Amino acid sequence: MNTTTMQQNKTRDIVFIGIFAALIAICSWISIPTTVPFTLQTMGVFTAVGLLGGKRGSLAVLVYILLGLVGLPVFAGFSGVLFGTTGGYIIGFLASALLMWGIETVCGRGKIVLAVSMVLGLVVCYAIGTLWFMVVYAKTSGAVGLGTVLGWCVIPFIIPDLIKIGIALLLTERFRKVIA
Repeated sequence: MNTTTMQQNKTRDIVFIGIFAALIAICSWISIPTTVPFTLQTMGVFTAVGLLGGKRGSLAVLVYILLGLVGLPVFAGFSGVLFGTTGGYIIGFLASALLMWGIETVCGRGKIVLAVSMVLGLVVCYAIGTLWFMVVYAKTSGAVGLGTVLGWCVIPFIIPDLIKIGIALLLTERFRKVIA
């Protein structure tokens, strides 16, 4: 591969990473406010990793988080605040993407593998987000039980998140050849 082709590939990677970081932000703005807002962020994250692959998809998620860390209003509710009660779910997006990348590295990018990695990524996101929520909530409002937090932050989201995974899988299947 010559230098020009390598440079074009790097430029293309940077463009796709930026586009998908912006897509995740747009998905976060589509929100129904609740204790933990219903958003399309998870769909954006899973679509980014599905279409871009583990490395570029994880970088898109990282760029998205870094944009919020510097104060840009990229999170749900046009917020740039990462360290509130829902910040763990945002950090969980990166953990999900990294897990998906790891699974892709070991098992490939087949449809079944991608679907399983998305579901496992969702479980990781829930786990990190729930623990984070419990710690931050306890510091600001007092102790709260795991069952209560699961009732607020996980159980109402399971079916919508599985639907978002289904949509992300459809989008990945439909557009993978164009973006790969």
